[in-house]
Amino acid sequence: MAGSGARVGSARPAGWRVVAAVALGGGLGGTARYGVGLLVPGLVGTVVVNLVGCALIGVLMVLVPRPHPLARPFLGVGVLGGFTTFSAYALDAVRLGDWRAGAYLVLTVLCGLAATAGAAALTRRVAP
Repeated sequence: MAGSGARVGSARPAGWRVVAAVALGGGLGGTARYGVGLLVPGLVGTVVVNLVGCALIGVLMVLVPRPHPLARPFLGVGVLGGFTTFSAYALDAVRLGDWRAGAYLVLTVLCGLAATAGAAALTRRVAP
């Protein structure tokens, strides 16, 4: 049954533990996002946060392969999910409103993918 916990012998943690890890990480990531927003407000802040978040996801995937079943939910979904800002990204596009919105949406995704792949490749080269 979904959400009833881990099966015997399964590497998956119980559902409540994953939810708690994601919630705790989301609180930390959201707080960090708020701090960056105070330093770099508006569209530029959104782009910076999302590209840094994408790069950190690339690093995370290399450095945290499977050390603990809650590491990726806490760090990836929680902290980095709370840190990056899809809603602000979408709102920025609406505010741009014209051809710039489409360019912003496409370029941000392409740059985010490049940041993730580049950070992962760099981490593989320099990590022991």
